[in-house]
Amino acid sequence: MLGTSQTSASEGRWSVERTLFDRAAGTRGTFTGVVIFSETDDGGGLRFHEEGTVRWPASGGGTFAGPATREYLLRPTDSPDALDMTFPDGRPFHRMSFSADSSQDQHWCDPDTYRVTYALLGPDAFSYVWDVTGPRKDLLLESVLRRQTVPGEAPQGPGELSSTS
Repeated sequence: MLGTSQTSASEGRWSVERTLFDRAAGTRGTFTGVVIFSETDDGGGLRFHEEGTVRWPASGGGTFAGPATREYLLRPTDSPDALDMTFPDGRPFHRMSFSADSSQDQHWCDPDTYRVTYALLGPDAFSYVWDVTGPRKDLLLESVLRRQTVPGEAPQGPGELSSTS
């Protein structure tokens, strides 16, 4: 799953549930949606496309709910348990790893530091936690992804939410 030698086994549609906690403001929100892992156009990795709905406390009371998307590219590394995650333009982001000795990484986004920890929850589920600290941000973002389609099954395209989603 999601390693250099197993990228094709990770293809498909995954549900994602994320909790968002702004520790400085004491506010909490959620993100619910899907991640679609598909082969990149050049066949050299995986495309990570996430879309869903973010819910966050509104400044005037109530809750803001709106669409959110993001996209990354996952490229093989010299480790069978890791992939390098980049932004769509190729800029490096961090290493996604599920090996016991290297399941953590970090990304510097001036002036804040993003620390991530990955964990396998079984063959069809994994989690990652972002701990973001710095002068601008103090966030904890916890995500759980669960496989919805199996390898070899054609994933639905972005925006094609199934009736079971």
